[in-house]
Amino acid sequence: VQSVVRVVFHDRRLQYSEQQQLEGWRWSRPGDRILDIDIPLSVGILEPQIHPTLLNTVEFLWDPSRRTSVFVQVHCISTEFTLRKNGGEKGVPFRIQIDTFGAGGKGDPPEHLHSASCLVKVFKPKGADRKQKTDREKVEKQPAAEREKFQPAYETTVLAEVG
Repeated sequence: VQSVVRVVFHDRRLQYSEQQQLEGWRWSRPGDRILDIDIPLSVGILEPQIHPTLLNTVEFLWDPSRRTSVFVQVHCISTEFTLRKNGGEKGVPFRIQIDTFGAGGKGDPPEHLHSASCLVKVFKPKGADRKQKTDREKVEKQPAAEREKFQPAYETTVLAEVG
């Protein structure tokens, strides 16, 4: 099967201008990519491919009967797509989306098998530490009933199915 991994904008208003946003990023960071596969950490992926023009997309083949995991690297931070750039910006949420396809018949397009995604915000390490600390403090101040609504942090992210 083939999976296509993309980093896209979560906010609807940015989805409408995604091409312009990505072109602006490409212009400010010539030669860089938004998304790559971390090959040494990934297991069971075959024929990883990147498209020179699709900076936010990677593809790979894999065998569903074998253990497979893909590690991706996001090379942009959430504040690169905010209007003001004077520090302290909130940053825009991204969505990592994985679409999986089976082989189509002769002359037929590939069959869509599954889609999943998760919401992410990408920060520089210092900013990420600060954000985690303030988020943790906010949650700790909430009543117990409200705290139960939050999911604890995990080493890995399980993607939710896209409906």
